[in-house]
Amino acid sequence: MGRVFVAGSINMDVVATADRHPKVGETVAGKQVLYFPGGKGANQAVAAARLGAKTTLIGRLGTDAFGTELRAFLGEQGIDLGYVKETAEAHTGTAIITVAEADNTIVVIPGSNALVSADDVGVVPLLKGDVAVSQFEIPLPTIAAFFQHARAAGAPTLLNPAPAQKMSGELLALVDILVLNETELGFLAGTELSDGDEGTRIIDVARQLQAREDQTICVTLGKRGVLALAGREEISVPGRVVKAVDTTGAGDCFVGALAARLADGAALRTALAFANAAASISVQRMGAGPSMPTAKEVAAVL
Repeated sequence: MGRVFVAGSINMDVVATADRHPKVGETVAGKQVLYFPGGKGANQAVAAARLGAKTTLIGRLGTDAFGTELRAFLGEQGIDLGYVKETAEAHTGTAIITVAEADNTIVVIPGSNALVSADDVGVVPLLKGDVAVSQFEIPLPTIAAFFQHARAAGAPTLLNPAPAQKMSGELLALVDILVLNETELGFLAGTELSDGDEGTRIIDVARQLQAREDQTICVTLGKRGVLALAGREEISVPGRVVKAVDTTGAGDCFVGALAARLADGAALRTALAFANAAASISVQRMGAGPSMPTAKEVAAVL
């Protein structure tokens, strides 16, 4: 079994719940404030670890109270934190999240995540069969260095380009598996997509974005399931009907679960179905990191 290496962000999520989201300039009464371990990198590492993958996280924390709490939580999940550095130069990454009507709005303050460097990722002992995972909450040059290192080692690369921002063709070409939602796909492809678009259009746009003939692009569609373009093969995984209470971290759950199954040698179609089921469980719980399911829980719904 290969290992999962995640280079990415580690945040404390400060979550405010309310009956509805405020309009611009408006104040609404909230219900409660909650503190959850988060950050896309940490979330994805937690998901992979809880599903049984040997998981290493590469990132940075501040020397503040949030950093101490996050290190303790991540260690409890069985994640290797030997490549998580502490820095006094910046505070621990923080996300301010409002949850209302099962949807969320998020403001992310990078803090120490912005200091994750090429040197941080260049010393990681990647081997063939491992899976290298990253997302857009650390500097893009660091991701490129991480993926160059992974490809030299024969480890497949998996990128979740969120929050969406433009990336170079050179970085895209280093990606073996791109996992994103339809909004992010439209942004990167320079076209507009919505949750009402037909699967054929989504696949057509994915085909336009492909940087290499053997590149896989997985498009997560929430309750509609997943569409993937694997080279020239099209794969569809139907959605699962559940009662969502908090969608924060659902995409990260999917990414971590997909990486875990691929590291275990599963075929792409099997791994996609597993990841889709895992994400459907996570949205039924509050929080990002704490909502990630175990392998036993996922097996029970497949």
